[in-house]
Amino acid sequence: MHIVLDDTAMAAAGQGNVLASRLIHRAHAEPGWFLYAPSCALVEADRARPGTAEHLASLPGVTVLDLDLAAALAIATQKTWAAAHTQYAAQPTPDRPDGAIVATTAPNRWSGEPVRVLDLTP
Repeated sequence: MHIVLDDTAMAAAGQGNVLASRLIHRAHAEPGWFLYAPSCALVEADRARPGTAEHLASLPGVTVLDLDLAAALAIATQKTWAAAHTQYAAQPTPDRPDGAIVATTAPNRWSGEPVRVLDLTP
């Protein structure tokens, strides 16, 4: 299971959202569960809730995704860096042929986008 946290999910995890906490626990404790934090979304989450970036980056089950050239080019065509990097990270790759699911507390943000969504709204 490959899951990409958007900035709203990251901020929610820092505020004690039980669903986000379960994802973090599974990524740490269960084989086959992978949790990703796109760096641009991590910055936005930290702006919304200071300390979020440092906390999530320190968790062993969370992989922080760098902004590489391909991601930067994808971001250039979008309105916000956080959403664009998240969407880019969720796209299929050779490692993840089915792509990844975007975990969010703002599922309407992803309406009409080519991503699968996991609603973390309590």
